[in-house]
Amino acid sequence: MLQWPQPKDITGLRGFLGLTGYYRRFVKSYGEIAAPLTKLLQKNAFKWDENATLAFESLKSAMTTILVLALPDWSLPFMIETDASGSGLGAVLSQNGHPIAFFSQKLSPRAQSKSFYERELMAVVLSVQKWRHYLIGRRFTIISDQKALKFLLEQREVQPQFQKWLTKLLGYDFEILYQPGLQNKAADALSRVDHQSELNAMSTAGIVDMETVTKEVEKDEELQLIAQQLQTDPSLEGKYSLLNGKLMYKGRAVFSKSSSLIPSLLHTFHDSIFRGHSGFLRTYKRMSGELFWKGMKTDIKNYVEQCEICQRNKYETTKPGEVLQPLPIPDRILEDWTMDFIEGLPKAGGMNVIMVVVDRLSKYAYFVTMKHPFSAKQVATEFIDKIVRRHGIPKSIISDRDKIFLSNFWKELFYAMDTILKRSTAFHPQTDGQTERVNRCLETYLRCFCNEQPNKWHQFIPWAELWYNTTFHASTHTTPFQAVYGRPPPPLISYGDKKTPNDEVETLLKERDLAISALKENLTIAQNRMKKFADSKRRELKFKVGDEVYLKLRSYRQRSLAKKKAEKLAPKYYGPYRITETIGEVVYRLDLPPEASIHNVFHISQLKLKLDKQHTVQTQQPKLTAKFELQLWPETVMGIRWSPELGANEWLVKWKGLPDSEATWESVYSMNQQFLSFHLEDKVILEPRGIVRPPIINVYKRKGKKGITQNSMEERKN
Repeated sequence: MLQWPQPKDITGLRGFLGLTGYYRRFVKSYGEIAAPLTKLLQKNAFKWDENATLAFESLKSAMTTILVLALPDWSLPFMIETDASGSGLGAVLSQNGHPIAFFSQKLSPRAQSKSFYERELMAVVLSVQKWRHYLIGRRFTIISDQKALKFLLEQREVQPQFQKWLTKLLGYDFEILYQPGLQNKAADALSRVDHQSELNAMSTAGIVDMETVTKEVEKDEELQLIAQQLQTDPSLEGKYSLLNGKLMYKGRAVFSKSSSLIPSLLHTFHDSIFRGHSGFLRTYKRMSGELFWKGMKTDIKNYVEQCEICQRNKYETTKPGEVLQPLPIPDRILEDWTMDFIEGLPKAGGMNVIMVVVDRLSKYAYFVTMKHPFSAKQVATEFIDKIVRRHGIPKSIISDRDKIFLSNFWKELFYAMDTILKRSTAFHPQTDGQTERVNRCLETYLRCFCNEQPNKWHQFIPWAELWYNTTFHASTHTTPFQAVYGRPPPPLISYGDKKTPNDEVETLLKERDLAISALKENLTIAQNRMKKFADSKRRELKFKVGDEVYLKLRSYRQRSLAKKKAEKLAPKYYGPYRITETIGEVVYRLDLPPEASIHNVFHISQLKLKLDKQHTVQTQQPKLTAKFELQLWPETVMGIRWSPELGANEWLVKWKGLPDSEATWESVYSMNQQFLSFHLEDKVILEPRGIVRPPIINVYKRKGKKGITQNSMEERKN
């Protein structure tokens, strides 16, 4: 109303007086105020002057005072009067005939070419969206001069161009009544407001209240001393200066270091959508170009480092926060083993998996082919047949957290054998780095020899095992074959019979002990060399019990009907979680939520210290299984639509434990097949008197008489 343009002709003046006259009973002395404008309606009397301008502004001011526009009464129903003209839309929100708010919008050239019905429908939809905060959850009435809209909620078939407008009315409880245009003067006048296209300069109010800044600077003793020196001697050169009585630093506004505006400034320059959670340097450069306070650089650095969103979503560019912790070297060969599987191979000879078993001291390896799927019992049988029957019961076995190694059968079997099972921490396969390295060597070997015949890789496994066990290892300075059997492997080329010395048994045993000692010494040297090289690229990091840390989880696979989540935009870290126990030098136990089904012991490389002191625990992703797969369950159906691609209905499904923004469109048939025990029909959100109904797919039509033949007619007569 306050922005209503000055009428330029008698038509515009009539529209303005039509609107104000509709509410004249609420305006005191309306006739006196509008008298100068009413005179202009006479024939050939339209001549705008100062009296008309004064009356025009006074009438606009009177229409927007508390005596006209009322505050909403939540115990009374709301009413919306809408209208659309050839150039714009208009609406009035009122209660008991008393206006609460006005709405007016100009139509674009494309919208002006739409039909009268669609323009009236646009006025209804846009006005409802404008006053959504008043109308949501309440029943209200819409009054329009388009009689066809009265039957909007009763239509069984809706044309495609109207469907996009109807979907925006979902969730509202309303009815539409018809009122002739002559009785709908207010909305009609608002729809005919002359919206002039002008090129104006756009300006926004600053986020800084300079009055508050001035008061805080006056209370700062240090800054006041500088200001007094400048007032005493204006020619004093330095970084500080006075501009219109305000203290400046190199042309920038000066704030007190204890100013109450600093937190909001930091939030605006770092957290806002047009600052993008930039790093310290970029944030500092932006702020330092406009503002200044003592200790500004430190404050910005601390704020950026403690930003929770940055800690959860940004990469770390520092060295890994842990030093290398090698596993202790075994005392005897063939007692401590490591295990892993190589999967994803093409099927060859009925096999598609290789079980790799490596002795930790001698590096002697066994490659066992298996067929997927396999159970813990089958793996244990192969392990006993290939390793235990040759070398006896192992002292310990190191493995990852595969479901086979976590099964009760596997645990109970080796518990009975007094074998210690050692498993890697979650998301840290480096614990079993030895087997991972052997896997890579074996994959490279098979890739070289089986590239052209991938379905015959199983024929090369015995040769690959011989190749690996007879190859020189830099860490042990010998071959695994010689470390186990005490003699060099058979040569590939024979030079005929050779004489060998026949030493005594005691000499052989002494040489055997010396070989084992040399083997352990070489492994120790190799470990120290590896640790020195690795630690040069890492930094020492320690946590203590009670610290809050963020947990780094890899991108998970989602096992459900929902479409794959945008893993590229998923947070890098989750949490924070509290450390409850320290296990070893670089392993910690976390206090995960009760619904988390993953192991709660993690390597330090998966953790990042929470810098902020505020404690806001984030729950674990729901139903994250030990295989790191997200299993979702539908909660409600938020909407329904027809899919031309599927030729069937789709439901907008909200999943348990996920926000509404993660809802996905799913096929009704697929949902019924996947979730048999869940009745989604009872979960559909249908507002009272809403227009949510499945589209009409099949229409019954009676056959005409043209399809009836003459013979069939005669048969009916008979």
